[in-house]
Amino acid sequence: MAKSEWDRVKVRLRDEVGDAAYRSWLRPITLHGVSDGDVKLALPTRFMRDWVATHYAERIRTLWGAENPGIRNVEIVVGAVRATAAPAPAVEPAVVVAAVPKAAAAPVRAVRVPAAASGSSAPAASNSDIDELGAQLDPRFTFKNFVVGKPNEFAYAAANRVADADAVSFNPLFLYGGVGLGKTHLMHAIAHHIRERNPQRTVLYLSAEKFMYRFIRALRTQDTMSFKEQFRSVDVLMIDDVQFIAGKDATQEEFFHTFNALVDQGRQIVISADKSPSDLEGIEERLRSRMACGLVADIHATTYELRLGILHSKAEQMGVIVPQKVMEFLAHKITSNVRELEGGLNRVVAHSQLVGRAITLESTQEVLQDLLRASDRRITIEEIQKKVAEHFTIKLAEMSSARRSRQVARPRQIAMYLAKQLTSRSLPEIGRKFGGRDHTTVMHAVKKVEELKESDHNFAEDVELLRRMLQG
Repeated sequence: MAKSEWDRVKVRLRDEVGDAAYRSWLRPITLHGVSDGDVKLALPTRFMRDWVATHYAERIRTLWGAENPGIRNVEIVVGAVRATAAPAPAVEPAVVVAAVPKAAAAPVRAVRVPAAASGSSAPAASNSDIDELGAQLDPRFTFKNFVVGKPNEFAYAAANRVADADAVSFNPLFLYGGVGLGKTHLMHAIAHHIRERNPQRTVLYLSAEKFMYRFIRALRTQDTMSFKEQFRSVDVLMIDDVQFIAGKDATQEEFFHTFNALVDQGRQIVISADKSPSDLEGIEERLRSRMACGLVADIHATTYELRLGILHSKAEQMGVIVPQKVMEFLAHKITSNVRELEGGLNRVVAHSQLVGRAITLESTQEVLQDLLRASDRRITIEEIQKKVAEHFTIKLAEMSSARRSRQVARPRQIAMYLAKQLTSRSLPEIGRKFGGRDHTTVMHAVKKVEELKESDHNFAEDVELLRRMLQG
């Protein structure tokens, strides 16, 4: 009997509100139970429960009262359950009740709504619901575990400021940099810090790809209203790898409107990408302009010192002792990104623990053969020679010539030094690439460059700039 009454109420609701609103908000409702004039209806999320309670609970009670004058209360709870006419089990304390006096003809009292929903047309979602909507946060990615150095100190400071701010600080905060340099780590750290500092603030983190997927699904199911309200009800929206919506016009349109709606409400937005807003291809001009209107913070390629610090931090977290020579070797050889650097250390430690051998430089080279070969493919001696020759405005052929004038010899020594630092080639191999020189010549060049770096600040900056250019 209750099921047939509910079916008739749904038909009347659909006629009144229209197909779109019905699909978005009312179709997901399930009949939880009817007992002694009390009806319990269930919705899958707290967000939908609050919205339906605010906009439709009163009308549902009125229509059901017309079907059955014995119905006095309609409770809307959270929980996707099967329809049943039996009394409902206990549910979470937060319920929304549409109540009337026992006399059917008596005036109807107002719906009681949670405080989070009052005074707003779109109630704020909770973090428990948001976790289902977005991506899982990695517990390892916190500010405490982020190693700070010159390449990332500005982005780190900006992320900390946003995470600590009660009001909107930089909106949006746009983080950009190459793969594996720490953008995602900082975004997770911001989310963790905000939730710990103020658990009432709702934080939604997800990739741009997942945002696009959810939008397409909403279009396919004709449920865009629910999508819009879910994304525009959060306090902090964090979109990772926004470059993935390049060329997706409909997704960009929706993201643009979501962006504007959140900014207008004073909500915080954090975005990451592999390039700055002005360099993103396939992104509409108005959206690029919007993303650049806040604070844009870049993360540069890692320096040797930063990589060494990351390795020490990682080893400390793992509770293992790694010889300093091995740490320095890894910091010199794995220069592409932090993920590969940490992955290399993980492999070395795991090999040592599994086979019961001490960690040595030789075992490290053996375990990481494939990774080191891949690194070699990225930077060749020929590339180093070409870049150094261009920088010092000398002919490439001078790298292999017999000329010993300082104008030529110094760049050649720098190129030898960089070849030793950035490739895994042996000293004799490097010497052969420089006009068949002896390995002792390469050793002398490396030693000379290291001495000049210590005594000449401008020289050290030149060498560091060349290294960054080669690794970038």
